[in-house]
Amino acid sequence: MEIKAKVRKLVRKYKTRNPFEMINGMNAILVLCPLKGVRGFYQYFQRNNIIYIDEALSDTDKAFVLAHEIGHMLLHKKSNAIFMDTRTQFKTTRYELEADKFAMELLISDEFLEENSYYTVEQISRMTGYPQKLIELRLNN
Repeated sequence: MEIKAKVRKLVRKYKTRNPFEMINGMNAILVLCPLKGVRGFYQYFQRNNIIYIDEALSDTDKAFVLAHEIGHMLLHKKSNAIFMDTRTQFKTTRYELEADKFAMELLISDEFLEENSYYTVEQISRMTGYPQKLIELRLNN
């Protein structure tokens, strides 16, 4: 299923775009903890979906990281990106890009973009708190 369609279905089901509200209804465990050099990661362990997020991040960054990791949970459930990054030559760039697209599709609605279509990417970036690179990714979806 296409990312946009998956997000639309989730938003309809949970009646929110807030990943913190959404995660409560999902079969997932959210762990806020101190992480060194990593903003967050997703782990599928013994049939449990576990998402770890660095507790030191800003609220905006926590929301993005959670949405990104939900993307991994729904798009790449059994892919162990940490293992692939550290133990194999497999490139995980595609998985990360898909999770970024998923996160931005979830966090920024089409309606928001339509209402603010006269603003530049830089201005939308400042309004939302997300980097320009991610805003451009969302606009190109």
